[in-house]
Amino acid sequence: MKEKKLFVGELALFMGLIINSFANTLMVKSGFGISSISSVPYTLSLVFDNITYGSWNYIFQCVLILILVLITKKFKVGYIVSFFLAIVFGNMIDFCNIFIMQKLPNNIIYNIIYFLISFSMLSVGMSLLLKCKTPVLPIDTFTRDLTEEFNINYKKVKTVFDLSCLATTIVLSVVFLKGFEGIGIGTVICALITGKVVSFVNSFVDEHFYFKPMLSKKSKKEINEDNIAE
Repeated sequence: MKEKKLFVGELALFMGLIINSFANTLMVKSGFGISSISSVPYTLSLVFDNITYGSWNYIFQCVLILILVLITKKFKVGYIVSFFLAIVFGNMIDFCNIFIMQKLPNNIIYNIIYFLISFSMLSVGMSLLLKCKTPVLPIDTFTRDLTEEFNINYKKVKTVFDLSCLATTIVLSVVFLKGFEGIGIGTVICALITGKVVSFVNSFVDEHFYFKPMLSKKSKKEINEDNIAE
């Protein structure tokens, strides 16, 4: 049996934040529709455009933590860390939007490439955040803790969550924008298959690495890895 390599949890967290912030903004750039989990804050940024997409992103994520606490009736210290990570992540999104995405060219070929790259990066970034065994973004905490709390297969929780975000985005878009801004074929693809793709990436990662945070004296309660890997 091949020996697994150590992947430092904090490094996985840092890489996941960078990958996902870039991938989120690149998916917007593609014009095929943003990922379903990011579609709600993106649509809100179009409806209330005095607040940036990045700022709406961490506002939305903090609301998810409140919903998670209400559902599970549990509060963890890690949720406070998740709140601050959401703020950092939101600022990283705004940075990518301002200093990177505006410099990239646009045409149909480029846009297809942008979408394929961004979807692949999102899947890898989400897997790193799920596996890092440190407090993570509220979006990932939400699906991760629901999976653990109710012992449900991860890809089922993720798919239901994505479809719920998509439905919310459609309502916001139709009511306030009179159209389907930020929603496209890419959004539907993300809602339907992201859970399955992330589960596949998780399985690959599990075969080659084990994760351990260096700043924690002892790891937090692990999620049922079998549920995530299935």
